[in-house]
Amino acid sequence: MAELKTRNQEPGNLHNRRILLGVSGSIAAYKAAPLVRLLVQVGAEVQVILTEAAAAFVTPLTLGTLSKKPVLTGFLRDAASGQWHNHVELGLWAEAYVIAPASANTLGQLAQGLCPNLLSAVYLSARCPVFLAPAMDLDMYAHPAVQQNIQRLRSFGNHVFDSPAGELASGLSGPGRMLEPEQIVAELGRFFVG
Repeated sequence: MAELKTRNQEPGNLHNRRILLGVSGSIAAYKAAPLVRLLVQVGAEVQVILTEAAAAFVTPLTLGTLSKKPVLTGFLRDAASGQWHNHVELGLWAEAYVIAPASANTLGQLAQGLCPNLLSAVYLSARCPVFLAPAMDLDMYAHPAVQQNIQRLRSFGNHVFDSPAGELASGLSGPGRMLEPEQIVAELGRFFVG
């Protein structure tokens, strides 16, 4: 871990980088907390967007405390005053948009250009590189529709991480796991060096 921290604090890596982290509804959403912590430790500025489904797995309070920024959970900031979270501004602010975990539902929305929530609307507005870390059960991950969505997203220029094999929450074993937070931070660091 110390090696990763040292490497990513070098100029050109993640220090002072603006990272937008989208968290979608998957049991792997619990890994968003250590991911935020690691990104902040290496000097990144992190803004979290949490879908309604993801909030069932990890709380805005946890991610907001770790990121030192209020977590965005929807379009409206204050319905009474009409204040809203501008997806276009968020897409322009970010130097990288990481969606981890990216559920099967989220992958399908992004691949089809649908935007039922703030996470997907920002995706359509983002001008920065997008990194997706799929996370779902074995049969979902292997389904032709999901694999087609992954290929489509890659064809758009997105960086879709391969899902490592291992034990899944269902008890099955195989691909479908979210890439570990340390590996995601390392991949981002390599991207910004190159």
